[in-house]
Amino acid sequence: MDVTVSPSNVAGQAQAPPSKSYTHRAILAAGYADNTIVENPLWSADTKATARAVEAFGGDIKKEESKLYIDGFDGSPDVPEDVINCENSGTTIRLTAACASLANGITVLTGDQSLRSRPQGPLLSAIRQLGGAAESTRNNGQAPLVIEGPIEGGDVAIPGDVSSQFITALLMAGPVTDSGINITLETELKSAPYVDITREVLEVFDISTNETDEGYAVAGEQEYTPTDGTYNVPGDFSSTSYLLAAGALAAPEGLTVNNAVPSAQGDTAIVDILANMGAELRWDKDAGQIDIRRSDLKGVTVSVEDTPDLLPTIAVLGAVADGTTRITNCKHVRYKETDRVSAMATALSKLGAEVTEHEAELVIDGDETSLQGATVDGQADHRVIMSLTLAGLVAEGDTTVRNADHVDVSYPGFFDTMKQLGATIRD
Repeated sequence: MDVTVSPSNVAGQAQAPPSKSYTHRAILAAGYADNTIVENPLWSADTKATARAVEAFGGDIKKEESKLYIDGFDGSPDVPEDVINCENSGTTIRLTAACASLANGITVLTGDQSLRSRPQGPLLSAIRQLGGAAESTRNNGQAPLVIEGPIEGGDVAIPGDVSSQFITALLMAGPVTDSGINITLETELKSAPYVDITREVLEVFDISTNETDEGYAVAGEQEYTPTDGTYNVPGDFSSTSYLLAAGALAAPEGLTVNNAVPSAQGDTAIVDILANMGAELRWDKDAGQIDIRRSDLKGVTVSVEDTPDLLPTIAVLGAVADGTTRITNCKHVRYKETDRVSAMATALSKLGAEVTEHEAELVIDGDETSLQGATVDGQADHRVIMSLTLAGLVAEGDTTVRNADHVDVSYPGFFDTMKQLGATIRD
């Protein structure tokens, strides 16, 4: 599906969708548990992949309205009867690879073409260090993956600058091993807030973890027991970033975003980033409500070391702002659904932005930029697609974003929400 966006203003109220990151972790945590109700989950292409994986390991999931009723495998995953297809979800394949290492047999995990190009080598090495067998069928550290367990736990050393999801996977598997898992980080941890999210979810499930001088540790022989048998998923600040950016770019009468409750999400940083760029906004944290309106923005320097998913949003804001916007520490953003650094540089350049791409930095010169409508490729990446849609709100003339249906990965209702707010979008 392609969508065409015409210059338009937005106004009114929007509800931040449930968090994809929390939903992934809640579904798998419920799988490790016995019986859990997950309330207000994000039911998207990615989180459905994690749900199918939990069922492959012996769990059972029923969805009724805004709740998931999950009968888990109680810490002992079965050997799946078939290959687990993780589709386009990097979170799914990484978290379930560690889960597979607990099963007494062989599990095969794969995904679509994009997922099969993403690095998994450090996690495979970690599983081997813990006594399991873990291989890439093509010997390149990429899916398809073959995992054989069971592991009993132990000590593991792993780099922290490839993906925080590796650490999350080990922290979630460790509690149901005999010995627990002690994780030594060989390099600085990137995207650290995502590990904080994991630990926050685990705490609700009565799992204790510790941050150590070397990295993290989780004791074995623990049981996943959710408080009151339920887990409520908070709003997603990665997705909220698009709504807030739409307000700062195209809401002269103001826009209100609800369900913006503070949490461990690193992407809450978008509020401070917008404020530093000069956006007029107010965040009532108790009410979970952010009010924002169209503002004269100025360029800033922003590190996305811990907030990689914000790069596409910041890049579009920088293209409209006065002055220069530098997005630094972004090398790891090249290993997402697509190379988001290159994807945004290419698309924004086609729209008339002055963009300079470096290995770990993206520079946008707003003073030399005048966005003009064009046809751009969303690269089958939900975050690129949504960000380019924002650019279309303020570009002169129509902007067509190709392959736009991939928003269903994290925000299935994105285009409907934007239309309800007043955006002119045709598919």
